[in-house]
Amino acid sequence: MQTTPRFEFISEKKLIGKHLKMSLADNKTFQLWQSFMPRRKEILNKINSELISLQIYDEPMRFGDFQQEFVKWAAVEVTGFENIPEEVGAFTLESGLYAVFDYKGLNTDPGIFIHIFGSWLPNSDFVLDNRPHFEILGEKYKNNDPNSEEEIWIPIKPN
Repeated sequence: MQTTPRFEFISEKKLIGKHLKMSLADNKTFQLWQSFMPRRKEILNKINSELISLQIYDEPMRFGDFQQEFVKWAAVEVTGFENIPEEVGAFTLESGLYAVFDYKGLNTDPGIFIHIFGSWLPNSDFVLDNRPHFEILGEKYKNNDPNSEEEIWIPIKPN
């Protein structure tokens, strides 16, 4: 597990995908991805083959609050919003600074998030910014596989 992040300032990104409101206690991630994956081949202007799992909180994310609701997107990055297939939507991810953690392991193991929010963030020069959190699921991502790899992007700003 990578315990020290790299820092990246991203430009605005255009995403097309599906979204659902949920909480960790009422987790609908499986249903979301199950409904999105058959539709992704209809999205013609993808930038790459990476999938993006994105969470939007109405107020800053409260780590450990399993009742806090958020909107989760299953999406891909696109060049523009033309030709959006039916039953999917568009979302613009604003630019900003992120701490990026390269993670290898089961996507159900909360250890990396316990490290990020319980150890790394409180001891860093940053605080959580109220912007979307997301994970990039690239070629090395394998659902429910201990050898799976993904990038975890945490929105931050200087303390």
